[in-house]
Amino acid sequence: METWPGTPYPLGATYDGNGTNFSLFSEQAERIELCLFAEDGTETRVELGDVDGYVWHVYLPHVAPGQRYGYRVHGEYDPATGKRFNPAKLLIDPYAKAVEGAVTPGQALFGYDLDDPDLRNDDDSAAAAMTCVVINPYFDWRGDRPPNTPYARTVIYEAHVKGLTARHPDIPEAIRGTYTAIAHPAIIAHLHRIGVTAIELMPVHQFVDAAAVAEQERGNYWGYNTIAFLAPHNGYASGGDRGQQVQEFKAMVRALHVAGIEVILDVVYNHTAEGNEFGPTLSMRGIDNAAYYKLDENDPATYTDYTGTGNSLNVSHPHTLQLIMDSLRYWVLEMHVDGFRFDLASTLAREFYEVDRLSAFFDIVQQDPVISQVKLIAEPWDVGPGGYQVGNFPPLWTEWNGQYRDTVRDFWRGEPQALGEFASRLTGSSDLYANSGRRPVASINFVTAHDGFTLRDLVSYNEKHNDANGEQGRDGTDDNRSWNGGVEGPTDDPDILALRARQQRNFIATLLLSQGVPMLSHGDELGRTQLGNNNAYNQDSELTWVDWDAADQPLIEFTAMLAALRREHPTFRRRRFFDGHPVVRAAGAPLPDISWLRPDGTPMRPEDWDSGFGRAIGVFLNGDGIRERDARGRPITDRHFLILFNASDEPIEFRIPVGQRSPRWDILVETGAHSDGDGPVPPGGTVTLQPRTLAVLGAHSDDAVDPDHSVEASVAAAMPGR
Repeated sequence: METWPGTPYPLGATYDGNGTNFSLFSEQAERIELCLFAEDGTETRVELGDVDGYVWHVYLPHVAPGQRYGYRVHGEYDPATGKRFNPAKLLIDPYAKAVEGAVTPGQALFGYDLDDPDLRNDDDSAAAAMTCVVINPYFDWRGDRPPNTPYARTVIYEAHVKGLTARHPDIPEAIRGTYTAIAHPAIIAHLHRIGVTAIELMPVHQFVDAAAVAEQERGNYWGYNTIAFLAPHNGYASGGDRGQQVQEFKAMVRALHVAGIEVILDVVYNHTAEGNEFGPTLSMRGIDNAAYYKLDENDPATYTDYTGTGNSLNVSHPHTLQLIMDSLRYWVLEMHVDGFRFDLASTLAREFYEVDRLSAFFDIVQQDPVISQVKLIAEPWDVGPGGYQVGNFPPLWTEWNGQYRDTVRDFWRGEPQALGEFASRLTGSSDLYANSGRRPVASINFVTAHDGFTLRDLVSYNEKHNDANGEQGRDGTDDNRSWNGGVEGPTDDPDILALRARQQRNFIATLLLSQGVPMLSHGDELGRTQLGNNNAYNQDSELTWVDWDAADQPLIEFTAMLAALRREHPTFRRRRFFDGHPVVRAAGAPLPDISWLRPDGTPMRPEDWDSGFGRAIGVFLNGDGIRERDARGRPITDRHFLILFNASDEPIEFRIPVGQRSPRWDILVETGAHSDGDGPVPPGGTVTLQPRTLAVLGAHSDDAVDPDHSVEASVAAAMPGR
């Protein structure tokens, strides 16, 4: 085969219209062979004879898109010193942009003998391994423009490509569970209906579907098992895996952008599917184990594990750091995604041992002209020492706010707590973010996510029910902060069912009315259940797929109404923290931007914040002085709002505060049935909130025509004609 020297950059396989350049980094390799596979499986090996700065490369004229390839890397096999080279194992290019097939679990994938780990195994893995694919990089983006939705207007929807679409009756069966299905008009219409502006896809980097141990039969449904950081997962492609997955992914992004919906990827740069020292040799372990992975300083045969999955990437190595940065830039520049959510992001901050807020990774992201301009969301914890880092990420970053989740769950299940904690979470968690120069939007607020109970299960189960996972109930958290209302799991009791429905509305209303950026977990708005399984990572079945035919239509309508209320009123999505100072008004005396109220309508006193009645509170939100403009550039003047919370087991009568706030108040939202009249409530009047109920009142305006956000209206909208 004709070969040319090629170039060390870009890394990976790059087709230029005439041929393909292949480039691979390995600092300790002695020889590297590029393996090309014909349609009949015949393997042709090409020596990479040129090396520049530990980057091995070759250019092959006439090699075109669709060509399958892999690598065999020669070097010392000495696990005790961290060297695990074995040319019998076909290796995936870390820069592969497409991957074909799936691994076949078995002995051939492992560099050691499964019966005796001290012995090296030289079985050829080519028949059991996946192969890389040279792709055609060209795509007609047709003037694609990212929505660039400001954080303050963003509503995130966390979704699984297959789980969201596998059972949707309006999507053709042939494309369910794929990228094409995500872009189907039925999905886009639903996202628009509930006010979603960004879909956050659970891992779509190529991952190992089956757990790569010989006897393991359960798969990895969630996808937190990455093996190629630049390749879209081939299992989500409807048109094939010889590069079609790349084109299909791009078409999905283009369609979502046309609909005004951003695409955020859940990315897993903290570990790979190769696991610990007993894992398979699929890619980086056989290319340069010590460069790509953090090895134990005292025993280089083992791995440092801050993720609970066996290994941690060695972010302190320049080429490993380069791989992550090149991957991020590729997904922005070539795949047009709008942001990233970083799984176990604290691991990326560990240059040595402690979490370092100013680690090289964050420094580079901060100055990168591409990555710094998209949405960056951290899951701010890992399982290592000091790994819980909520509030400690740099100013450019937003964070999944685990403290918001825990506090809101505790409040609505009636757990005694200091009201100051709830007040802080509701108003953007200034205690976590204000001191680092960040705004309320630094807080990604969520009540549920993929990891844990669904919203319906949160109000239906006190305990996890994970027997189907095959781990004897040992997996999944025990700290669920859930409440079943009196019966564990399914029930026919109408009172408990009504309570559970009300609690779901309470959680959704609290989430969408809180300052910060709300994130819904897919299916929560339609009552999705996993039957109490809070760790369904390996359940690729109807247990985890959204059942659209069983959707709770009134809950969908309620979610849509609350999302519209948030969208239409910037008071619920402020760009700055409240400070309690008076706001200048066009007429009348200035009023504070926020004030907290006792149920009797008087201001909260310092001693009230830690008192025993901490299950009911009201808050006044000042609509004056909102710095926002409409589509024509005109300043928006919002109205005042009162939000009343009753998380107790008894009805509570809230008295409307007197003063210059509003001559009358309209009840806009009530998560329980109306207990008072439908007309405006005057200052000094009362509103009776039923147990476990939230209400939103808006300052009355003769010019405003308020939509009905009541539970009754949700039911009526979901069941027209009744």
